Amino acid sequence: MLKINKEAPKFELEAYHDGREVVVKLDDYKGKWVVLFFYPRDFTFICPTELGDMANNYDKFKEIGAEVLACSVDSVFVHKAWHDDSETIKAITFPMLADPTGNTCRNYGVLIEEEGVSLRSTFIIDPDGVVKSYEVNDNDIGRSADELIRKLQAAMFVRENGGEVCPANWHPGGQTLKPGLDLVGKI
Repeated sequence: MLKINKEAPKFELEAYHDGREVVVKLDDYKGKWVVLFFYPRDFTFICPTELGDMANNYDKFKEIGAEVLACSVDSVFVHKAWHDDSETIKAITFPMLADPTGNTCRNYGVLIEEEGVSLRSTFIIDPDGVVKSYEVNDNDIGRSADELIRKLQAAMFVRENGGEVCPANWHPGGQTLKPGLDLVGKI
């Protein structure tokens, strides 16, 4: 079972990226932050709103040092068809991973076996390949790139500033906490 602060399940998948079919391995991103973004299926309703939001914010992810990988159970060919067909999806410049066997979704614990699709789920993986955060939603609930960026920035801050933690609604530059007995009962 996948756990926080444990190594993320490795994968090697075909992907649609920059108009080509490529192979993407999690190990290719060692030394980088990764946002692994699972969604149910191409040519659906909520998925393009989420992927469009991620595409619109992709430069922000890159600016803070993270790579985005989107993944569904669709094939590379379906990703290409969706990319060619949808103005929203044409804006995507990050890799769209193809997991038609569902094995990667299954390894991350997000495959709905009886439907053959993944849950809407997001994993923040640190430069050492360790899961620092994950969120799993019902497929009827879309996600927010802005909130994901905030969580990613908090994970980055904590990694860089050992001993300090980020309270609720923390944003870069905001006040952090240094856990200790002196804080007990004072927050």
